[in-house]
Amino acid sequence: MVSRAGSVAATAPAAAPVAQRSALRPVVGVLPDGTAFYAPIGEVVVDGPRVTCHLCGRSLRSVAAHLAAHGWTKEQYCEAFGLERGQSLEGPETRKLRAAALSARLVFDPAIRAGSAAGRDRARRGELTRDAAEAARGRSFPEQRRRKAARAFARGPVAAGAGRASRERADRYLAGVAADAARRLGYSDLRALVLARAAAGASLAAISREAGLHKDWLSRYLERLDPGAAAALRREGTGRHDVPWHPALDRLGFPDVASYLRDRHAVRHWSVNAIAAEVGVSYHAVESALRRHGLTRVAHAAKRHAAAERAARVAADLGFVSVAEYVARRRAAGWTWGAMADESGQPQSWLRRHVSG
Repeated sequence: MVSRAGSVAATAPAAAPVAQRSALRPVVGVLPDGTAFYAPIGEVVVDGPRVTCHLCGRSLRSVAAHLAAHGWTKEQYCEAFGLERGQSLEGPETRKLRAAALSARLVFDPAIRAGSAAGRDRARRGELTRDAAEAARGRSFPEQRRRKAARAFARGPVAAGAGRASRERADRYLAGVAADAARRLGYSDLRALVLARAAAGASLAAISREAGLHKDWLSRYLERLDPGAAAALRREGTGRHDVPWHPALDRLGFPDVASYLRDRHAVRHWSVNAIAAEVGVSYHAVESALRRHGLTRVAHAAKRHAAAERAARVAADLGFVSVAEYVARRRAAGWTWGAMADESGQPQSWLRRHVSG
């Protein structure tokens, strides 16, 4: 214990001899520089409203205010005796009085209000966290922190048991909610409800709302309550999500969603909005269906297709394979952009966009 604090205490100021002679507690140990201490390393001894000073053993309402008598600062004191830097060195009643005084100053003192606001702003920006991490880099844990970690580790099995008990209670509650929801809708259990409604094309959000629950309830808890039902939904996901498309596909003469999307988007270059309007589903439903069936979504498909057709038509009229080839040939022959615009009947800016196209 003494060697643990030696590297710090060796540079700390010695305690005043008079203070040591007035000690009210027995000596616990001696630092490497010969300074006796009267409370254990890594501990703060609290006796009612008072705290014991490590340096002289006296019980005081505020050791922090008393340290000047020894010529020590709080930072030196905490490092020498293995205490965390944020550790209070005051008794509980003194802390309450200081807190009440600070609360009053926050109301009436503009400087305190400004400082508090600046601190909150730094905390919101993460500056306080970064500064604390930088200050702690390379510094070993104080003995007080080590003891806290050891106590928490020793309580581990008990805490784990309490966590299991809480989870079991939560599981029983969730199972009760699910059973009540299934009964209200006329199903024997949650699995029967979910599979039947999903087969009809309902999403988990729709089933949750129908059962009087939050729209994300089943998304959050189905795997936990019935892994088998969740797995069945994943296996049948493609067909289930395609159910709302069937009326429109039957009317339009397509056997499945994949062939419809391939025709409209890849062949005829319809936009996602145009497909959504024809089928009567949302924009996001079309995007999801494209991903589900392995089709690449082309942004602005209709406009891009029309632009490509225009470029091909202009190039063919001029006797070239592409507009880019036309521009390259004419520029090599010394033509100006204005001359090419007159010949092609297209704006100069349009021709320039095809230089690398």
